[in-house]
Amino acid sequence: MSAPFRLRENGIELFVRLTPKSSVDRLEGIETSADGRSHLKARVRAVPENGAANQALERLVAKAMGVPISAVSVVAGGTARLKTLRVAGEPELLAQRIEALTGQSSG
Repeated sequence: MSAPFRLRENGIELFVRLTPKSSVDRLEGIETSADGRSHLKARVRAVPENGAANQALERLVAKAMGVPISAVSVVAGGTARLKTLRVAGEPELLAQRIEALTGQSSG
């Protein structure tokens, strides 16, 4: 299984499958799509209008990873379920935090 993120020079790109209009805000682990790519599953209560669901996702990921909200941004898939988030910070530390959240090792 591939990791749901890619290391970058000053952070990571996190691949997420977002479900808006959920009953809770939470991260639900890793999902592998038919093409073999992995995504972190996320649910938010916000509706997908005027960027509200994307903002809720950014807040959720920032809180879960212990980084400021300003360090997380949706960089691709703004209107799609599959999104790429940019998380600024020390790449190895961020990777460890994602692995701790999902129980997955990139090892």
